Amino acid sequence: MLLTPEESIQIQNRIGADIIMALDDVVKTTITGPRIEEAMYRTLRWIDRCIAAHKKPNEQNLFGIVQGGLDPVLRDICVRGLVERNLPGYAIGGLAGGEDKDSFWRVVAQCTALLPEDKPRYVMGVGYPLDIVVCSALGADLYDCVYPTRTARFGTALVPEGVLKLKHKAMAEDTRPIDPTCSCMVCKNYTRAYIHCLVTKDAMGSQLLSYHNLHYMLQLSRDLHSSIIEERFPDFVRGFLQKMFPKGDVPEWVCNAMEVAGIKISSCCAQFSSSHDSELEKDAPTKKFDDKEIAFDDKYTLINKFDSRSFGDDEVAIDDKYTPTKYFDEVAFSNKNNTKQEL
Repeated sequence: MLLTPEESIQIQNRIGADIIMALDDVVKTTITGPRIEEAMYRTLRWIDRCIAAHKKPNEQNLFGIVQGGLDPVLRDICVRGLVERNLPGYAIGGLAGGEDKDSFWRVVAQCTALLPEDKPRYVMGVGYPLDIVVCSALGADLYDCVYPTRTARFGTALVPEGVLKLKHKAMAEDTRPIDPTCSCMVCKNYTRAYIHCLVTKDAMGSQLLSYHNLHYMLQLSRDLHSSIIEERFPDFVRGFLQKMFPKGDVPEWVCNAMEVAGIKISSCCAQFSSSHDSELEKDAPTKKFDDKEIAFDDKYTLINKFDSRSFGDDEVAIDDKYTPTKYFDEVAFSNKNNTKQEL
């Protein structure tokens, strides 16, 4: 099947959604080289075709999608190109695809700094509660992800402290609810032990956990939103981090992101000394985007306590600490017309 920008918009016009997305050329952020630039410029060409094909601009909001991989120069070109089209809203695409967390938040920070503040900014594919809180602090507004229900199928519940794995043997005799502070139907009526029996043999366990996880995400969204409206968002962030990291072991990438966002979380980050902070401030080169400065390190160390992926019934852990080699690769183009396929 050939899916063109025109066909994509026609389908979405028929569906009638309030927000529809432009067709973009998506490339994994783990890929480097000419393919990233090719995809970014194709995405910009396609947005014009999507706008021309959009038959209900007064009824449906067409969002453009920022591409460009982990290359800040390409992201900058794409953001500015989309903003020139004066769209109803903008999405940051191509993330949550295996890139390290430090690169992830820097791309979000760069894009939100350039996108209009009076229009929705949507980070695609983001669903981890920690990521949502961090991206919101950086200026994002909308998210989507299958994570709450997918992780429920693996027997995992979302709780303020992080995650609770109901398949573990320790849950077999635990008569407490999933989360004593949660008001959802599952927490009011079922124990951890009961759900533990279900998740190992019955589909009902996944359904109950999905219900709880969606309730958790809805409550998180409501709390996050109200804290912004009531102008107490920094306190909300600090409270969220203190619950998830009671020992003060907040990942370094989160601390760096909050520094750029202007939210002080030193009370939550026990493992980082003032000497580390001054060293980071001294060594990290910065690039200025409008009125915000964002640090871009060529080399950095990620510390992410909760970074893991589930494959089938097996939990595959990603190393707690690792060092990417480069923030982005420089690629020279002698003749751009020969390196991009025009569609």
